[in-house]
Amino acid sequence: MTRTGFLDQPPGGAALTAYDQAHLKLYARLLDAEAQGADWREVAKILFDLDAAHDEARARQVYSAHLDRAKWMTRSGFCELLQGRLH
Repeated sequence: MTRTGFLDQPPGGAALTAYDQAHLKLYARLLDAEAQGADWREVAKILFDLDAAHDEARARQVYSAHLDRAKWMTRSGFCELLQGRLH
């Protein structure tokens, strides 16, 4: 786990998890940073407190895994999140 409380690899699968719900703000920030063309190294430092100069492989893996999960949320997880709030 990173020092900021994030797993190196978020839970995967087709179901929304408690981890996803707890990290919605992070996912939004990752998507926004990507849309703005931010350097992944800076994003990893700011959001995960990981220094790519110190451990590039881990910083890249944590960043990429969470960005992938954030993108999944826009396709599938968000619908599940909304369904839960509508009932």
